[in-house]
Amino acid sequence: MQIATAQTFVSSDIAANVAAIRDLIRQAASAGARLINFCEGALSGYGKMQIMSPEDWSTFDWEAQRAALRSIAEICGELSIFAVVGGAHRFSESRPPHNSLYVFSDAGGLINRYDKRFLSNSELQGWYTPGTAPVVFDVDGYRFGCAICIESQFQEVFSEYERLGVDAVLFSSYGVPPRFQTVLRAHADLNCIWIGAATPVQKAHKGPAGTIGPDGEWVVQCPAAPEPGFAVATLDRDDPVYDIPLKKARPWRAKARQGEIYRTQMRDDGENDDRTQY
Repeated sequence: MQIATAQTFVSSDIAANVAAIRDLIRQAASAGARLINFCEGALSGYGKMQIMSPEDWSTFDWEAQRAALRSIAEICGELSIFAVVGGAHRFSESRPPHNSLYVFSDAGGLINRYDKRFLSNSELQGWYTPGTAPVVFDVDGYRFGCAICIESQFQEVFSEYERLGVDAVLFSSYGVPPRFQTVLRAHADLNCIWIGAATPVQKAHKGPAGTIGPDGEWVVQCPAAPEPGFAVATLDRDDPVYDIPLKKARPWRAKARQGEIYRTQMRDDGENDDRTQY
């Protein structure tokens, strides 16, 4: 199957953001993609960037975002494509919102929402409320997980998704700078998964949107230019390029982590096990 990773211009204008998102969804569907993911805050704007103060959430136009989310669901159903879109989620009147990814199906419905769990130190200062659980969903026999921004710095996020059987993690961030690219490539290689990274146009010069293969190498990237667009990658478990990571390394590493293949080979070698002797 084919997936697209997007880079859009993110503004404080929800109407402009949703128009850009819908336009790229239409283009990606025309290009044959079955799924497209967008960056952190692609619809709502991101805290500390378009949302200038935590107090601004009290005047945020939640109804406008709700209408925009419905319009995204409608175009996904119209074009039979899945989409993962970054936006805020109203938590309660007394708490900051979640920093979320909304997951839309090709049938035109909102099927799940991922709430960022590992918030940055500054995000905890009234900007966002942390989420509590991973999210997985299936498309055409491939399983996907979701992660956001600074979660790239937490290996447990990606190893957990590997144990949950995902083929790919959709990573949405307000920027994919070189240090993020380094660790994302490591997560892809260590867990033998694809990682699709989406970013805003404003940050594309530091790292454009693109997809990393289960061997840790970039499959495709957008131009590193301040222009909206997307990059399409093919996910194919039978691609001979990924025979070692997918057919050999991943199942073997799962067994190795369980430890039984080592325990059956362990022996007591008597005096030769004295570690203080040459």
